[in-house]
Amino acid sequence: MARTNFEELLEAGVHFGHLKRKWHPAMAPYIFMEKNGIHIIDLHKTVAKIDESAEALKKIARSGRKILFVATKKQAKDIVAEKVQALGMPYITERWSGGMLTNFPTIRKAVKKMSSIDKMEQDGTFASLSKREVLQINRQREKLQKNLGSIVSLTRLPAALFVVDVVREHIAIKEASRLGIPVFAIVDTNADPNVVDFAIPGNDDAAKSVEIILSKVCEAIQEGLEERKADKDKEAEAAAKENKSEKAEEATEEKPVAKRARKTTKK
Repeated sequence: MARTNFEELLEAGVHFGHLKRKWHPAMAPYIFMEKNGIHIIDLHKTVAKIDESAEALKKIARSGRKILFVATKKQAKDIVAEKVQALGMPYITERWSGGMLTNFPTIRKAVKKMSSIDKMEQDGTFASLSKREVLQINRQREKLQKNLGSIVSLTRLPAALFVVDVVREHIAIKEASRLGIPVFAIVDTNADPNVVDFAIPGNDDAAKSVEIILSKVCEAIQEGLEERKADKDKEAEAAAKENKSEKAEEATEEKPVAKRARKTTKK
């Protein structure tokens, strides 16, 4: 079942690519035509790629694994933060710290450092420190929160990356590729779609374009999360029924023994 349609993408301006002189030859299969020096993306292919990516991401979400979203460009960062935060998925919208994936244990230490500062504030440790020391610690906390606060829940490497702007986030893509982590991305006409596993051809500069694509992707992830919850509820219900059945069987076995004991007592 299709998640989006041609008209929705057209209204959002997803079809507008870059200037013809800035194009990447590998995007040729996704370009419909050139108009006024600008490449026009084939939205029929975009629809197919959105659906393909959405289904793959839904399966990952249903399995209980995390998807890390990366979008540091101004037009996309607020959209990603709002939509992804609602799903409880990790995201990076400020700056990609080199080694965030390839040197993940170090990143986890930085996140733990942030948690330890919070504990210091709660247990009264700050009271024994000078104002200058507290100020320095708080500044360090703010910096960590800005860069890593959105990945606090990421206790292990993500199962996939979703990237807005392949050219801008090339470091993140390289790290994911090195570790064998599949990458989903919105790919404009100036980028190479072959550097990612799931390329969605589309305008990655317009906020409306990014929002419509991200909305479809996030809807699929939400479906995956809901199906996972439903599966867990069914398992819990089945386990409860099985437990109830076992107790009933045990009670049935104990009754004859009790009757024989009473008869023995009368004799």
